[in-house]
Amino acid sequence: MVRIAVLGAGRIGKIHAASVAANPKAKLVAVADPFGDAVRTVAEAHGADAMTDAMEAIARPDVDAVVIGTPTDTHVGLMTRAVELGKAVLCEKPIDLDIAESEKAAANVERLGGKVMLAFNRRFDTTFAEIRRSIDAGRIGEVRQVVISSRDPGMPPAAYVKSSGGIFRDMTIHDLDMARWLLGEEPVLVSAIGSRLVDAPLLEQYDDYDTVMVTLQTASGKQAVINNCREAVYGYDQRVEVLGSTGLLTHDNLRPTTMRLTTAEMTDAQEPLLNFFLERYAQAYRAEMNAFVDAIADGKPMPTTVRDGVLALRLAECAVESVRTGRAVTV
Repeated sequence: MVRIAVLGAGRIGKIHAASVAANPKAKLVAVADPFGDAVRTVAEAHGADAMTDAMEAIARPDVDAVVIGTPTDTHVGLMTRAVELGKAVLCEKPIDLDIAESEKAAANVERLGGKVMLAFNRRFDTTFAEIRRSIDAGRIGEVRQVVISSRDPGMPPAAYVKSSGGIFRDMTIHDLDMARWLLGEEPVLVSAIGSRLVDAPLLEQYDDYDTVMVTLQTASGKQAVINNCREAVYGYDQRVEVLGSTGLLTHDNLRPTTMRLTTAEMTDAQEPLLNFFLERYAQAYRAEMNAFVDAIADGKPMPTTVRDGVLALRLAECAVESVRTGRAVTV
């Protein structure tokens, strides 16, 4: 039985706490968050201890592993302390908004031999995982192009934008990790463009964008294109296409049901897309937690690593520089 403390009782913390509680190989020992009312609600729902000090939760002798779902600027400190105490870690992305701090933290984890998994949950989505397996099985030959569309249903609150680190580090970073994973090679060249088409007055305050496109190229010439927008009025848009030398793999959006309605007024009408990431990736979050617990229980390598977090953030930094300079950036 892997005994786990979840750090953070916000929306991600709630998801992780429920995933731990549902895993038969794990026990949710504690939930820690400085906001007492919030942490008590989450902890009591799963029969865990409610704590307001994350460092104390990490240090508990009955905790084998921690899940970090706290604000980004706390990730490095909490992750480092957990590794120093020999605890396994599942940490939400990014490691830190600063690439130098992320590099330093990753090097420290590796030096200490820490077991740290970065929470790139989309790799654990049932269909995305099947796409990767199909690539590995040679079903489409050699990968040539990856196209990723990822659009949110609406702008986040101003307070979130202010602390997010910008769209490339906050939103695109998931797609940058997916591109690396599906290409099977590290990108060496990054080009990006960014626009403020949804809420220019807000985003100008923080030198951020709401609509971006990124192009990646590997040393062998493989390409990936990522398009993001903070507002898609039709719902949470998540699609992937992988072109190979002998075939094509695609993943379309998910809906509550696959029913289609055809009448005199409409043809093939469908229900709206799943509302947002909490609904769309519910299965992926559970599978991600199961993979984390299995890696600890079975002594296996973590399926994603702290180095994956660094590499994705480095690509995000290159995209920021490309928008700023108007030139392609070498990784």
